Amino acid sequence: MNTSVSQQRMLIKKSTVSPTSWDSINWNKIQRYVEKLQQRIYHAESCGNKRKVRDLQRLLMRSEAALLLSIRQTTQINKGKRTAGVDGYKALTERERMALYNKMKNMNIMCHNPKPAYRTYIKKKNGKLRPLGIPTIKDRVYQNIAKLALEPQWEARFEPSSYGFRPKRSCHDAITAIHSKIAKANSKKQWIFEGDFRGCFDNLNHSYIMEQIKEFPANNIIKRWLKAGFVDNGVFNKTEFGTPQGGIISPLLANIALHGMEAELGITYKKLNKKRDGVVYENQGTKAVVRYADDFVVICSSKEEAESIYKRIRPYLDKRGLELAEDKTKITHIDEGFDFLGFNVRRYKITTSKSGYKVLIKPSKESIKRAKKTLSETAKSVRGNNVGVLIDKLNPIILGTANYWSTQVSSEVFSTMDNHIFKVQYKILKGLHPTKSWKWKKGKYYKPDRYGQSKNKWILTDTITGKQLTMFSWRPIVRHELIKFNNSPFDKSLKNYFKRRDIREFERDNVALRQKLAKKQNYKCPLCGYSIIDGREGLERHHKIPKIKGGNDTIKNQQLVHISCHIDHHRLHPAKGTLPTEVQLRAEKKWRVKGGRVIRK
Repeated sequence: MNTSVSQQRMLIKKSTVSPTSWDSINWNKIQRYVEKLQQRIYHAESCGNKRKVRDLQRLLMRSEAALLLSIRQTTQINKGKRTAGVDGYKALTERERMALYNKMKNMNIMCHNPKPAYRTYIKKKNGKLRPLGIPTIKDRVYQNIAKLALEPQWEARFEPSSYGFRPKRSCHDAITAIHSKIAKANSKKQWIFEGDFRGCFDNLNHSYIMEQIKEFPANNIIKRWLKAGFVDNGVFNKTEFGTPQGGIISPLLANIALHGMEAELGITYKKLNKKRDGVVYENQGTKAVVRYADDFVVICSSKEEAESIYKRIRPYLDKRGLELAEDKTKITHIDEGFDFLGFNVRRYKITTSKSGYKVLIKPSKESIKRAKKTLSETAKSVRGNNVGVLIDKLNPIILGTANYWSTQVSSEVFSTMDNHIFKVQYKILKGLHPTKSWKWKKGKYYKPDRYGQSKNKWILTDTITGKQLTMFSWRPIVRHELIKFNNSPFDKSLKNYFKRRDIREFERDNVALRQKLAKKQNYKCPLCGYSIIDGREGLERHHKIPKIKGGNDTIKNQQLVHISCHIDHHRLHPAKGTLPTEVQLRAEKKWRVKGGRVIRK
C-alpha cells in the first residue's frame, strides 16, 4: 500500500475514533473524508490502476467514517428506517445508534453472515404486487458501506446512456436524452424499439453479477447477500436468482448486471472537443440507446434495423438470465409516438418549422389518468374533515406531479388538472355543507392568491390557518438541462459543474420561499453545515424563535434544514410548554407529558 493511503488511514483514526455521543460527531468532516476516498477510487479506475482501486476500497470499507455515515444513512435518513428486518431490530434513538456503532466498529464486513430478507409486497401501477426484500438494520449498514466503495468504481465504467439509480441522474435526463437524439432537423432516427425486461430484479443471474465484481475486495459478502434468501409469512425461501428489491445495494448490482447494452449493439461515440465541464462526445452510427433501470428504448434509422434488435440483443439477455416482456416490447414510428417514464414522445406536423415537423414530449394519457385518480381517492379519504386537512393532503401530490411534468410541454395538461381539482373541491364542499348555497361556500372558502402567483380569485383557502390549495398552473415550464455525456459527481474536477446543476434543479423544483431561504443560507443547512441541495435528504422549515415564544412566519425567522437535523434539534431543545412530536417521544424515552407540559421522568 502506498504512503498516501497509509496517511489517510491515520487521519481517519484521529478524526473519528470513539465518538463520545452521537450528537458530538462532526458529520461534515466524515462526509468530506468519504467523498475524497470515493473521488480517488473513481480516478484510479479511470486511469486503469486496478491495484490502487482495491487498496482504496479496502481502506474505505474498514474506516469508522464509512461505518458512522452508513449507520446515519440507514437509521436516520432513509425512508425505510422505521421498518425492521426479520430480527425486528430498529435503531431510532441516539442511544440505539451509538450502541449499534459500538457493536459493529470491531467487526469485519468480510466476515459478516447476512440474515434472510423480510418479504413484503407493495402495489404496482398496473395493480399487481411487487415483492420487496427488507434486510436487517445491520445488513443495510454493511450494504451501504459496500455501495460507498463499489459505486465510484462502476461510475467510471457505466455507459452514458444509463440514467436509472445513478447519482445526479434522473428520469428527466433520460427523457431529455431521447429528445436530443430524435429532435434534430437532420436526424434519421425515427423508429423506436421499446424494451422492458420481465421481472428484471427477480431473475438476474448471480454468476454473471459475481463475474463482473470478482475484483471487488468484498465480493464474498455480496454473494452471501444474493444467496441469503427471504422469509415470507414465516416460511424461509432460497434465492437462486435476482437481487432483492428493497436492499440498499440492489439497484447498483442491477445496473452492473445490465451494463453492456451499447457494446452488444455496436454503439460508439466520437469525441468532438474538450469544453468546460467535461468532454463532449457525439453518438456515432444509426442507433442510439436510452436506458432507465429495466426500461429502455433503442432509437433506429429504419424499421428493418429496429426489427433486428430482437436478434442482436439475445446474447445480452441470455448472459444475464433475462427475457423481454412481450406486452411491453414493441416497435413504433416516432410519428405514432410512444410512452416512456410517464411521458409521451411524438413527432407532430407543424407548418411553422423549417422541416415541417417538431418532436414534443407531453405527460402520457396513462400518467394523467393515474394522477387524477390519486387526487380523487386522496380527497375521498379525508371526506368529513375540514378544508385544512384536504389542503395538507393534496398539496404535496400536486407539487410533486407538477414538478415532474414541468420540464416538458405541460401547460394544457396543467389547465386540465386544475379543472379536475376544482371538481374534487366542489364535491368535498357539498359534502361538508349540504344545506348551504354555492354563493355562501364561495364567500367562505375562496380567496385571492395570497402569494401573488396568479390573479385567480378562486383559490381554496383554509379559514383557520389561511393555507391555500396549490394550482398546477402556478408551476412554470422550465426545461431540464441534460447531464453532459458521462459526467460523474465522483470526478473532483466537476465539483462546480454539479453545484451549479444542483442549484438549478433545486430552484426548478421548489417554491419561491424555499428558494429565498436556501440562497440566504448559501445552500447549506444551518444546523449541520452540510448541503441542502444535493438531494440526499428531505427538507423542512425551522423557526429560529418558536411560535410558542413569540416567533412569527417571516422569512427572517425561518431556516431551511434537513428533516433529521430538525428532529434532533427539537429533541435536544424542546420548546417549553409544547407537546413533543411522536418522533420525539419515541426517540427520547426520558421525556413524558403531564398537564400539557413536557417534563423529565
